[in-house]
Amino acid sequence: MATPRIGIALGGGGARGMTHIPVLEAFDDLGIRPHAIAGSSIGALIGAAYAGGLSGREIREIAVETFRDRNAVVSRLWRLRPRRFSDLVGGSLVQFDPLKVVSLFAGDRLVHDFEDLKIPLVVLATDFYGCTEIDIRSGPLLPAIAASIAIPVVFRPVRLHGRVLIDGGVANPLPFDALPPECDVLVAVDVVGGPVKRADRHLPTTLDSLFGASQILMRSITAEKLKKRSPDILVRPDVDDIRVLDFLKTRHVLDTAEPLREKVKRLLDRHLGETPL
Repeated sequence: MATPRIGIALGGGGARGMTHIPVLEAFDDLGIRPHAIAGSSIGALIGAAYAGGLSGREIREIAVETFRDRNAVVSRLWRLRPRRFSDLVGGSLVQFDPLKVVSLFAGDRLVHDFEDLKIPLVVLATDFYGCTEIDIRSGPLLPAIAASIAIPVVFRPVRLHGRVLIDGGVANPLPFDALPPECDVLVAVDVVGGPVKRADRHLPTTLDSLFGASQILMRSITAEKLKKRSPDILVRPDVDDIRVLDFLKTRHVLDTAEPLREKVKRLLDRHLGETPL
């Protein structure tokens, strides 16, 4: 009897995407190997690590270690600061080069070409001038991930394949529709969430306003997609209290999201038991 081919879509959401990790650990616990993975933004980065052969547990350990020491993180980011005087006084916001960030923080943990992945991967980016999503399935992996994570304002756009690319979540925050058609079961993990709520009801900060507006738009995109087609399993972790750039809280985010692991295992068990083979 054939085993159902499962596709996983890992959505964008910045630090909220750390909740993808217990979902992948649930697959490992059940001994399920996905047939394909599609990822936007942080989902592309974590998806690439998993597709390259790292287990969910290994990705967890790397994430915790990477963001454990605030001073070490700041030191690394300082090394990535703009070096040209014109970048500092040119009248525009200082943005990080996403390829340098990926290379410095994760380059030694990732394979460097799509061909070397153990699981097929689709990386989503957004063509800034073409106003459309771009699905990247082949070629060098790190530039594709860099394009997918290029959150506007935080990161510079990436030039790739003759296009100017930005964050994949802008066009497709939950890319289950980018998974190959032969997948029998689609699992989508939506970590966009909503704007961070403030108990004091004060006005949001500038960054909270910026990211919150993006989250509202991305939720609208996903809602429209779900009217036309839904994944077989839709997972939405509770992420509204996590800010997009809260990577220094990675351990806390993972500890809080731990119940998600068992929840996903139950969903998979139930759905696979109902899926005709």
